[in-house]
Amino acid sequence: MTRLIKNSPIASFSFLLLLAVSLAAAVYPGAMPQAAGEFNSGDIAWMLSAAGLVLLMTPGLSFFYGGMVSPKNIISTMLQSFMALAVVTIVWLVVGFSLSFGDSIGGLVGNPLTHLFFKGVGTAAHDRIATNLPFVLFAAFQLKFAIITPALITGSFAERVRFWGYLVFVGLWTIFIYAPLAHWTWHPDGFLFKMGVLDFAGGTVVHISAGCAALAGAMVLGRRKSHVEGKSFSPANIPYVMLGTGLLWFGWFGFNAGSALGANNLAVKAFVNTNLASAAAAIAWILVDTMRGHKPSALGACIGAVVGLVAITPACGFVDFGPSIFIGFTAALISNYAVGRKSRSDLDDTLDVFPCHGVGGMVGMIMTAIFAREYGGVIAGEWMLLAKHLLALVIVVVYTFAGSWLMYKLTNWITPIRVEAEQEEIGLDRSQHDEWWP
Repeated sequence: MTRLIKNSPIASFSFLLLLAVSLAAAVYPGAMPQAAGEFNSGDIAWMLSAAGLVLLMTPGLSFFYGGMVSPKNIISTMLQSFMALAVVTIVWLVVGFSLSFGDSIGGLVGNPLTHLFFKGVGTAAHDRIATNLPFVLFAAFQLKFAIITPALITGSFAERVRFWGYLVFVGLWTIFIYAPLAHWTWHPDGFLFKMGVLDFAGGTVVHISAGCAALAGAMVLGRRKSHVEGKSFSPANIPYVMLGTGLLWFGWFGFNAGSALGANNLAVKAFVNTNLASAAAAIAWILVDTMRGHKPSALGACIGAVVGLVAITPACGFVDFGPSIFIGFTAALISNYAVGRKSRSDLDDTLDVFPCHGVGGMVGMIMTAIFAREYGGVIAGEWMLLAKHLLALVIVVVYTFAGSWLMYKLTNWITPIRVEAEQEEIGLDRSQHDEWWP
């Protein structure tokens, strides 16, 4: 054991920490309230399906990102998404869900003791949150959102992050950035929720936060050697990108329509809007590229489709079908422009996470305030909702960027987060995992 600790102290510490968590979870006397009555079986069936669809998005993201990096980094890039599944699941059980949906502390964060180790999270409903579902089903559904959010960030620092540093960052970021933001936005006592900010399925909580964290990560970790030297490479596997896009598009129906928390008319509306916006964005991205003199590409169509999905996420339950097409189209134009500007800068956001998810999420947040007719949107002749969304946007961007910057610095203090030059040169597949793409 002494030799194992000496050879890999971070792995050894993590092993002991997981052992302690496992033991604590086994003996912690958490009550699990059971259902007192019958729920609507259709609601439960749909939410179980929706949770599975959202879970599928993270493996889909691994293909989407893995297909875009260089061949020597494809396995490491894909593994980062898969490991988010594992790490965030444990963090969510222990304290993440409680920080997000526990009893509110000043509208800023949930009490970590309220649902510690899922205390009080059982098959009975909650009296204020998801009153029509078993509370544990709501917790499981929300877990899938918490998983994919840090996985989205990985595209910004792909090809230069240490495996162990990444795992530490994911745990810290989920606790200190994602959970408070989810509480602000989705808990009935969260200050953004009470302010009237609309985020149906995670444009703020998931995409803007991931985009800002990606921007901070690209800046903190610095540029890759290949980026400094101006070298370019072809994506490792375009069919992987297309497969990943298909899985993301498919899973996004659970992401958005599932956020209605039931098999109801609102879920149908969100479902249809999701598809319309993505379709419009895919077409718009290709058209813009073609107008610039490029050939229509599979990569462009896939990126455009994802940007449309990002942009419609906060609005899908609040807007009509026509605006959803406009939202997808507009987000594709703006994100395409942002990608072009980034490519001409020194910022090394490897897979354009900030221009696509960050900027796309911002567009969606603003468009929600414009087209949410029944909720006081600009299209109804009111401006207060837009003012609230702009204020919330500033708060979220500042918090997630500054907080993520601190999480990178804290992670690097615990264990180095960037690989060494020779490890980057041979690729992370070999240097971090002793595996490689054939």
